[in-house]
Amino acid sequence: MLARIVLTAILMAAAMVPEPAAAQSNYPTRPITLIVPFPAGGPTDIIARIVAQSLSQSLGQSVVVDNRAGGGGNPGIALVARATPDGYTLLLTSTAIAVNPALYASLPYDPLKDFVPISELVNAPNVLFVKPDSGINSIADLVAKAKAEPNKYNYASPGVGTKSHLTGELLKLRAGINITHIPYRGGGPATQALVAGTVHLGSVALAPVEPLIKSGTVKALAVTGATRWWSLPDVPNMVESGYPGFVSDTFNAMFAPAGTPPEIVALLVRETRAAMAKPEAQEAAKRAGYQIVAGPPEDLTKRVVTEIAGVKELVAKAGIKPQ
Repeated sequence: MLARIVLTAILMAAAMVPEPAAAQSNYPTRPITLIVPFPAGGPTDIIARIVAQSLSQSLGQSVVVDNRAGGGGNPGIALVARATPDGYTLLLTSTAIAVNPALYASLPYDPLKDFVPISELVNAPNVLFVKPDSGINSIADLVAKAKAEPNKYNYASPGVGTKSHLTGELLKLRAGINITHIPYRGGGPATQALVAGTVHLGSVALAPVEPLIKSGTVKALAVTGATRWWSLPDVPNMVESGYPGFVSDTFNAMFAPAGTPPEIVALLVRETRAAMAKPEAQEAAKRAGYQIVAGPPEDLTKRVVTEIAGVKELVAKAGIKPQ
């Protein structure tokens, strides 16, 4: 009798112990929500919809993009940090996840502890540009003029704390010049201010400005990626312009909440990278002004760690006050 009771207890206990691999073998069994902490129609949203469509096909379940804009991306990012780590709520965010720790006095999430990296999907450079009749034809020209007439020149960005703003501040520090930052509410208004002659220099993401560069409406001085941009072969990057190591690009990457089962993470890593390797995804990303990275999760972790440290140093040197 005692042996039967013990055996029954063992069997009941065994039935209650989760079997991770078996329990997750059918994942996903319902739609997946992909949180984008920025407005619909923006650059990050465009990438999210490319990924969502491809993953929906490969996983056999709908991947629904849920835009949670506002607060510099922090509320949307925090929503995923607090989500149940079961693979059904994921985050697709921009460089904000690595920039915001330097820009906000406190955050409702820890970018390194609250998330599991999936993949850096894409990245894109910023571009520094002027009016064609400005008399400035290179970064060297700009720096010479700014040094000759201190405090005369200014530059437009899509807003305080954006990567384009930080690009301008990095230029000021590296070149030893003083040009005034004029923040606008988005890359479009910043670009229009430059075209209208309200500001001397523009610093925004490359994609929306590229048609204006090709039409001759504005003149690109340099892109800020690690290499020249594929469709603007005559525009140098900042390294070629005399500033070693000057790379200031924007990435978009996917994360899962910390605690997500490893087998689900592994599946998401594999399928997400494969999704971005599809020709249609690559073509769509190119049209949006991005280049495909689709790197492994360990590379994304290194990228975030490096970015956090670099931005914190830049913010401190530039005297940008955390909000």
